[in-house]
Amino acid sequence: MNQLSERYLEDFAVGQMFGSGRLRIDGERALAFAAEFDPQPLHLDEAAARRSIFGGLTASGWHTAAVTMRLLVETELKPVGGIVGAGLDECRWPRPVRPGDELRVECEVIEVRPSKSRPEQGLIKLRTTTLNQDDEAVLVHVANLVVLRRKDIQRE
Repeated sequence: MNQLSERYLEDFAVGQMFGSGRLRIDGERALAFAAEFDPQPLHLDEAAARRSIFGGLTASGWHTAAVTMRLLVETELKPVGGIVGAGLDECRWPRPVRPGDELRVECEVIEVRPSKSRPEQGLIKLRTTTLNQDDEAVLVHVANLVVLRRKDIQRE
């Protein structure tokens, strides 16, 4: 990654928006993910999935979260040192994701604050919405990310 494109805490401001490209959910990969990490019939068996509240096969919500992470890394967010999470304040899956859906993310910086105990870093709060091809939210989460500060700012 080009260091010039990486952002320090001071490069973030409330209201900044970042978006991604699209990624199609491949049915075989969704099944493989579910088989390994979320082996519930509604993700693995078409007949069982039809009887579920979803009425058909869906990708695991955790697969959706993993795809969201991939898309987030591909945005222009690019904090110095990577996307380092300190926790989630909110995580919701308002709609299921189905094989063939195309997902993208939109994220907004909703808080920026320097750390009181660690002057070399701070936190940004980021609301990330994962949208399908119909612009319907399929995952919404608010994450706290650790972001390094510029060295000249730390001495203040």
